[in-house]
Amino acid sequence: MRAFAFALGISLALAGGGAGATPRRVASLNLCADELVLLIAAPEQIVSVTHLARDPDEFPFWTLARRYPANDGSIVSVAGMRPDLIVTMGGLGRDRDWLARRIGAGLVDLPFPQSIADVEASIERLGGVLGREARAAALIRAIRRARRDVPTRAVETAYLSGGGLSLSASGLGAEWMALAGLIQAALPGDRVTSERLLSDPPAVVLRSNYRGNQASRASRWPGFGLLGRLPHLRTIDTDGRRWTCMGPSLLPEIARLRREVAR
Repeated sequence: MRAFAFALGISLALAGGGAGATPRRVASLNLCADELVLLIAAPEQIVSVTHLARDPDEFPFWTLARRYPANDGSIVSVAGMRPDLIVTMGGLGRDRDWLARRIGAGLVDLPFPQSIADVEASIERLGGVLGREARAAALIRAIRRARRDVPTRAVETAYLSGGGLSLSASGLGAEWMALAGLIQAALPGDRVTSERLLSDPPAVVLRSNYRGNQASRASRWPGFGLLGRLPHLRTIDTDGRRWTCMGPSLLPEIARLRREVAR
């Protein structure tokens, strides 16, 4: 953390603001970083988000994202926008720090979260760098309220996305599901099979509607044909775009799922 603060201070000094200055021109180079930047930064601070954030099939805040110029996820694509801070998640290669310094920008590289606590830590970190501590604190409070109000009754569930892919029973997705009263089943290879649906079905299938409008999606996995035909199998649809990054954009979806499960 001390090394990060030192490097960021140098980069911001190169940008002309001096160490500790509040960034005024922020570019995000990763879809999951887009989510946090759009939720935390002041609108006037943002100069660019990724092209994926502007796609209604990919991102729940696409209308908000379209207020800003798009980039292709590279530092080169935002260099002409003169950012004084670049935010990404998961890295940009070994020379990313050098490239950021080269254009006079600080760099915040957030880790991919492995738990909701990690999500909160990234929100707090980014809020501090952006000078938006109050906004970050409000998001963290909202997450913690959801974590306090976990339903007492939980049902076994299989998250289902394209190709029969599911989620780990002990990962970040399962942690978010638990806040809605859904317990992700432990599945071999984190996949749902047609045989499992027939022989030992969960109480609920949580079906992601991510790119559900693609005609080829149903043909990728034969188990989709069983949904709706088995009277003992309850299927609940969920906004798959919000599960891509598993960040705070999931909060309203978790609240909706909690009401749906309680019916």
